[in-house]
Amino acid sequence: MPPPRPLLGTGNKGLRIHDLVKAPANTPWAKAKQQSWDASEPATVYTTPEVLADGTPCEAVTVILRTKGCHWWWSSGCTFCGYFNDTRDDVTSEDLHAQWEAAKAAHDHFAKQAMVKVYTSGSLLEDREIPVDFQETVLKDCHQLGKELIVESRCEQLTEAKLAWATGINPSFTVAIGLEAYDDEVLRFHVNKGFSTAAWDRAVTNLKRFNLRIKTYLMFKPPFMSEADALDHCVAWVQSVAERSDEISVNPMNIQRGTVIDRLHRHDEYRPPWLWSLVEMIRRSHAIIHPQGGVNGDDDQVCRLIVHPTAGGKIRGSHNCGVCDAEVVAAVERYAVSGDLMEFEGLTCSCLAVWENEVFLERHLPLPLGISKPRRGRVVDRLRSP
Repeated sequence: MPPPRPLLGTGNKGLRIHDLVKAPANTPWAKAKQQSWDASEPATVYTTPEVLADGTPCEAVTVILRTKGCHWWWSSGCTFCGYFNDTRDDVTSEDLHAQWEAAKAAHDHFAKQAMVKVYTSGSLLEDREIPVDFQETVLKDCHQLGKELIVESRCEQLTEAKLAWATGINPSFTVAIGLEAYDDEVLRFHVNKGFSTAAWDRAVTNLKRFNLRIKTYLMFKPPFMSEADALDHCVAWVQSVAERSDEISVNPMNIQRGTVIDRLHRHDEYRPPWLWSLVEMIRRSHAIIHPQGGVNGDDDQVCRLIVHPTAGGKIRGSHNCGVCDAEVVAAVERYAVSGDLMEFEGLTCSCLAVWENEVFLERHLPLPLGISKPRRGRVVDRLRSP
């Protein structure tokens, strides 16, 4: 048996969050998995319905490249992010160009797709992660093909010098920033994000200076947070970033292997969010996004609110009781396109009352981590001793 972890006040040195986050990447299964990937093939390429910046419906292609991963992961890492599972330490510029050509070939050089999303398990504009010549290739190709490009980046890459270089190649694209929470305490102690809200503020100022579109990712229910707190906080974060974002993508927590939140979930100390919480969050945020009660494309729209529950309806993703999950997930995803609250009319299930009681109790009892219980299986079986 390993020795117990030291408690505060014992005089022993406590474990660093760095060690807790990084440890899984060094396990034999993680190393073996990383080396099993073909560095010349992208992690995945798929198409989805989307909406262009001007509101035109289109088909989008998402290209997830096999890279070295996120530089923040190398030194520490976020508590929820398992993207290290899809990386290889030895990926070269030649490998990345081969992956990009394979993605284009698979979809006829994106002939049917008006939007291209390029994700790298990190930041496309980070020179330590992605060779500069490959950054240039992606920016140039999408500009020459006339595609609306979306890339991801952390705040520290979005300097005036870097954006001046990038817009010299492609003058119009969207940068998606994983802010997760507009709250420095949550960023530091719940997410271990490695930057502050002030860094996001600076990045947004720079992006606006170069007339680039801004997509802000927010996390619904980070670790160490109850369901009720997650709901209240997320609505407040939407309020804080809406005026400075072209799009807000709220990402409900899903459990990725080898992460801190994976361990919490396995020890029954964390439950992914209810789908009902997402519906309520959207209803409460709608007045922020559409102050006059409009829908997507109306003049009152401040920005676009997007919610696509990854692994929605599954145990390791946002879920309800299992009976109503597919219907609620479909309604949430329809709202991302329409921006119309009518998508939720008539949605109901017996588990709605269970969710309402849970949120009510969490607002009135001193339980910071909440009271969420398993939502699947027979109640009698869950009450029996193991």
